[in-house]
Amino acid sequence: MRAVVYEEFDGPLEVRDVPAPEPTADGAVVRVEATGVCRSDWHGWRGHDPDITPPHVPGHEFAGVVEAVGPAVRDWTPGARVTAPFVCGCGHCAECLRGEHQVCAAQTQPGFTHDGSFAEYVLVEHADVNLVGLPDALSAVTAASLGCRFATAWRAVTSQGEAAPGEWAVVHGCGGVGLSAVMVAVAAGARVVAVDVAPDALALAAELGAEVTLDASATDSVVDAVRELTGGGAHLSVDALGSAETCANSVECLARRGRHVQVGLLPRVDGAPPVPMDVVIARELQLRGSHGMAAHAYPELLALVTAGRLRPDLLVRRRISLTDACAALPALGGGKGGGAAGITVVDRFD
Repeated sequence: MRAVVYEEFDGPLEVRDVPAPEPTADGAVVRVEATGVCRSDWHGWRGHDPDITPPHVPGHEFAGVVEAVGPAVRDWTPGARVTAPFVCGCGHCAECLRGEHQVCAAQTQPGFTHDGSFAEYVLVEHADVNLVGLPDALSAVTAASLGCRFATAWRAVTSQGEAAPGEWAVVHGCGGVGLSAVMVAVAAGARVVAVDVAPDALALAAELGAEVTLDASATDSVVDAVRELTGGGAHLSVDALGSAETCANSVECLARRGRHVQVGLLPRVDGAPPVPMDVVIARELQLRGSHGMAAHAYPELLALVTAGRLRPDLLVRRRISLTDACAALPALGGGKGGGAAGITVVDRFD
């Protein structure tokens, strides 16, 4: 099969022919129809993920068709249209038995623990636990855009962030996950402040319903600006980028008893970010992480998408080929968030 491969961290990416995966006993091989280009894959390519050993095929946001299943798979047969969360639970550990597959102790992740979806085929382990059936009306490109970013933003804003109508919600970083968070927060009835340094990203955030957009490069203090705009601080703040600066800003811009949700990755290679714990104590703030979403939680999200109440398709701004992905992935490291606004999806494997 054709796949994007890198031989070393931070090294060249190229399309080459590699062996297609075989299904494990309880796994499934999916023929990839579309796959998102995500900053998490950029982190992996840079060597920030300890699970990756080159040579490696990146990619973890995908939609496609079941090609083959292992003998222990009960719920899926070839031909089914599917997607899967980027965190695949084992189905047997204590976390999975509580329904918390996104923090499974024995999780697998296509594109990280094994070769991913920048390829014609990808393996999903524990298929009965992790595959998600797609509505006929949902295109593969839109389903791939749900992948890591939109599903992560959905759970971060609604479940972990508990966004409520009339509350102020701040999103720091308007890449794919940040713009998804803007859309979800707006749909929840929150008043959204979108923070970024890229004019096109801020323009898209406004297009998606952000009440206020804030250019972080044009203010002396993002924290002061947000607190003034919101009349004393936000109820909810999401760090969708993942940097020491955005993490600290997200915490400090909160009102008393506000909620910070960390979504953007903070690799240990960059050092431990300074978190203003004095502010956390004085204002009784809540700090929460958010790590994807379990497969069993997808139906509610898919229902809102198919009903048109959420429009992840509006975030897809570029559709490229597998070959184009070799340049698109490194570009995600440019500047704060990197690349152009919106989500890029590979939908051609020539």
